[in-house]
Amino acid sequence: MKLSNPPQAKAIWLFVTILFIAFLFVPLGKMLALSFNVGDGIGLDNYKSIASSDSFKQVMFNSFFVATISALSATMLAFILAYTVHWTNLPKGFKKVIKVAALLPMLLPTVTYGFAIIYTFGKQGLLTQILGFQLFENIYGFQGMWLGYTIYTLPIAFLLLNNTFQYLDKKFVIVSELMGDSSLRQFDMTVIRPLIGTFAAAMIQCFFLAFTDFGIPASIGGQYKVIATELYTQILGASPSFEKGAVVALFMLIPSILSIATLWYVARFNVRYDSVENIDLPSSKTKDRALAVLSSAILFCLLMVFAVIFIIPWIKTWPYQMQFSTETVSKVLESANLMRVYKNSLIVAVLTAVFGTLITYFSALLCERSGLFKVGKFSIQSSALVTNTVPGMVVGIAYLMMFSGSAVANTIFIIVISNIIHYFATPYLMSKNALAKMNLGWETTASLLGDSWFATLRRVVIPNSFFTLIEVASFYFISAMVTISAVIFISGAKTMVLTTKIVELQHFARFDEIFILSLMILLTNICALILFAFIRHIHSRRLYGTSKITTEKAVTATAV
Repeated sequence: MKLSNPPQAKAIWLFVTILFIAFLFVPLGKMLALSFNVGDGIGLDNYKSIASSDSFKQVMFNSFFVATISALSATMLAFILAYTVHWTNLPKGFKKVIKVAALLPMLLPTVTYGFAIIYTFGKQGLLTQILGFQLFENIYGFQGMWLGYTIYTLPIAFLLLNNTFQYLDKKFVIVSELMGDSSLRQFDMTVIRPLIGTFAAAMIQCFFLAFTDFGIPASIGGQYKVIATELYTQILGASPSFEKGAVVALFMLIPSILSIATLWYVARFNVRYDSVENIDLPSSKTKDRALAVLSSAILFCLLMVFAVIFIIPWIKTWPYQMQFSTETVSKVLESANLMRVYKNSLIVAVLTAVFGTLITYFSALLCERSGLFKVGKFSIQSSALVTNTVPGMVVGIAYLMMFSGSAVANTIFIIVISNIIHYFATPYLMSKNALAKMNLGWETTASLLGDSWFATLRRVVIPNSFFTLIEVASFYFISAMVTISAVIFISGAKTMVLTTKIVELQHFARFDEIFILSLMILLTNICALILFAFIRHIHSRRLYGTSKITTEKAVTATAV
């Protein structure tokens, strides 16, 4: 069916194209050009200097090693949780707890993970005080980063596996039993093989996130250097070098290329069913109880790490004066500077949610609900692919090199733009998939009735994709509240947000204040999820009548 191509669609495409050229491709081009800058000329000396350095080779090895181990552990733990949710006969309430608890770490910035791990497993940590001995010999370095990356990436792996589990056909379990298969063969044929593609996707996504994260190594990396801290040192260290920093940033793109190639290869292993039947599995109380205990232990350990965030701020001086005190909390909350930083975070998150939702939604509209020329649609989809493979730190470095000294440097505007560009891919795909499922005849019918393209959007298309708009807005809001990798390079003294303030407090070892700021971020995100869920509830009542507000749905939608 032929879709209309109104002048407004071309105007929107032009705006989106200029946005990506000005704030993605030109900055990345500037960074690439700068990497070849050698004194007064152009050459490969910067690449040779970095690539031949033994210290950089060790940094790359460390990054690949800790990211791989973390991805393996996160995917394995996420599989156990997802398997418990979908392949057992445990109570539904218990399964809902697993779904919500597994996603809660996404509501906190990664830099907080490291400090929470220190105060849980360190020599004076909470768990060390309870057990009387230290579980980890040295929490700084590889062990701490492995634990932090596992916690950080586990929710992503769980989301991917949990989603795929919903489409596995359980009737093959019955068929396997009737055929007399052993438990191991049944497990392999009905669960493992259909999930091979998702396992690979989860592993790659977890690896990519761990490889490019800055928050965890910044807080707990110690002497175990990884590429994220190396990039930060090259740009903002004692002897900064934009040229070498650009080279390190480009090396950071290596996993992106490998990820795309690997995902393309493993796509052939995806299993498709003609139909999926949601039947009750054969009862196995022993298996169910074992998985219930194992899942509970995983979630307990996961949430135990963050318990200190709620405890430390109310202790007078940890671990020497263990009396309850509100002095630290009162002092922090009375700080005018903190309220300004918190206000900045809220403004950035709200503006990112509003404008990010508009830009991604209308971009998806152009590709799915308009007759825009093929090159225009291809340019938008290509831009989405690029944003999905460029780490946040690389975006931040590119902006620092491009806009340093300009009118937009160190402004709320540039922070909001960086968030929209950096996180564009996921909400764009969410919007595109939702719009693609709608009847293409709506616009044709509306045009025959005399409605304009915008009138059709307002009356028909937008109301039918309202839930997706809420999901996109919640994704952008929470991502803007917890992000640190890009904003650490482009925020200034007057535009500092909570995550960059946490990094600043780290240098003064003011960890109790760090936990208070982390709590502010967590509570703000929870309040936002409740608000988004309430809006969904109101809209549901208008469409279908009374429906429940489920925070779990809101959290899941945010993390897709």
